[in-house]
Amino acid sequence: MSNRLKISVLGELSVHRDGAPVGLPSSRKARALLGYLAVTARPSRRERLCELIWDLPDDPRASLRWALSKLRAAVDDPDVTRIVADRERVAFRAEGADVDIVRIRKRLLDDPPFIPPPELRLMAGQLAEPFLDGLEAAGEEDFHAWLMAEREDIHLLRLNVLRRIALHPEVPKAEAIKWARLWKEQTPLEIEAARGLISALVRAGLREEAREAEADFLKEARLAGMSVPDEILPVVEHPLPDPDEDKPEESRPRQMLRTQSIGFCTSDDGARIAYATVGEGPPLVKAANWLNHLELDWNSPIWGKTFAACADGRQFIRYDERGNGLSDWDVEDISFEAFVRDLETVVDALGLERFPLLGISQGCAVSVEYAVRHPQRVSGLILVSGYPSGWRLGASPEERERREAVLTLTRHGWGTNNPAYRHIFSQTFMPDAHADELDWFDEFQRQTTSPENAVRFQEAFGRIDVRPRLADVQAPTIVFHSREDQRISIEQGRELAIGIPGAQFVPLESRNHILLGHEAAWRTCVDQTAAFLARHGI
Repeated sequence: MSNRLKISVLGELSVHRDGAPVGLPSSRKARALLGYLAVTARPSRRERLCELIWDLPDDPRASLRWALSKLRAAVDDPDVTRIVADRERVAFRAEGADVDIVRIRKRLLDDPPFIPPPELRLMAGQLAEPFLDGLEAAGEEDFHAWLMAEREDIHLLRLNVLRRIALHPEVPKAEAIKWARLWKEQTPLEIEAARGLISALVRAGLREEAREAEADFLKEARLAGMSVPDEILPVVEHPLPDPDEDKPEESRPRQMLRTQSIGFCTSDDGARIAYATVGEGPPLVKAANWLNHLELDWNSPIWGKTFAACADGRQFIRYDERGNGLSDWDVEDISFEAFVRDLETVVDALGLERFPLLGISQGCAVSVEYAVRHPQRVSGLILVSGYPSGWRLGASPEERERREAVLTLTRHGWGTNNPAYRHIFSQTFMPDAHADELDWFDEFQRQTTSPENAVRFQEAFGRIDVRPRLADVQAPTIVFHSREDQRISIEQGRELAIGIPGAQFVPLESRNHILLGHEAAWRTCVDQTAAFLARHGI
């Protein structure tokens, strides 16, 4: 049964049963519906499907019923009902069916250390095809946004595959150059891709070409305003090190990416939550914050060094909040209560008994609420750049007006190629960041969530209020806050520390809301956290 039904969504949508093509409805909307159901593989509300695919002047429910009847005829097996529906929800039963992108995504997210070159070559060819080709205008605005987000994610998967082929020890040297060039073309300003191409050229004995490739990259990067070293790889004396050798400190985040394990659990409302573990030792759990992506974070000039420090001598556990990253984006509930339940779900899924909890930004309030609900589990709280109440509750009229304006900009500009909208956040999060760090964060935000969810997150953050819960925290607590934080004032950080019994408050000499690994305040935070954990034996 496992090979009976094959659905391809990479390229034009097609269905095969036992190797033979299956006719699909001519309606592009019906095809779009099948693609959406097969890829998400979870129950969706009928109302949501109608909003995604059909325009309101039509009769969306009748159109949905017609489309489902046509799709059942195409994909249902004699012994398996694939399209499952009741009065409220519709789902595609994926057991025993092969959906190409689902299979590839699972294979790559399992992060096996070795995938044979023939399998990688096949993946690269499949991932080069446009996702649901020809169905861009088949649905409404939300469907288009979902489709574009999937295409962005598939682009990242393809980069993953190109990197694996280019660096694979069993790929012939000449072929490795071909794949490395393609990898570099797809991400021209990424240092790792440039190093991969230079390394492939060096291994093939083409040292002059390697020097030229390095010079070209450095020129392009500087023209783009990136801060880059004088050389990205000493191509003659020191070819690219073997991936199994010990890495220098600055490349440790990439080492962590290769060794982390990703899993999924389901919250009580059906939302699938992605979590990751890396490192060995006693656990340290990080509550989610704006925004996360379990894979992209490690390549970040912003998060990589911080997460590597968190995994030093510990099992570091984090997760993507619902609505972003590798967790489900299409969820009914994005609220503070849902954020807390997601943390509970991850902790329960891993069977953790007692652990320190790290909160950053709105993750601080989530951590406080969790610690109050589960005092027996939380051995300590580390709160960085947090606040006890959201902008709708404690902000001045001027601040609320500014935030409302940002919401309007987000609705209309988040998913566009113009980074100006997202730059609003970048500049307030990290006013002292380097140009390449700001550029990375701009693009990271666009890839990590949808415009709709970006608005919903901001609305939810505005309604947070854990002020009545602070006095009930029993765990030892340390609170860090930048003196000139441009996003959340230091007064909010002080309010957290004052309200939590016995909390230690550490002001930091920085203007950044997100601390960066190259600033002195970051080192202060890391060192003080280590001392705090040691002092309390956690």
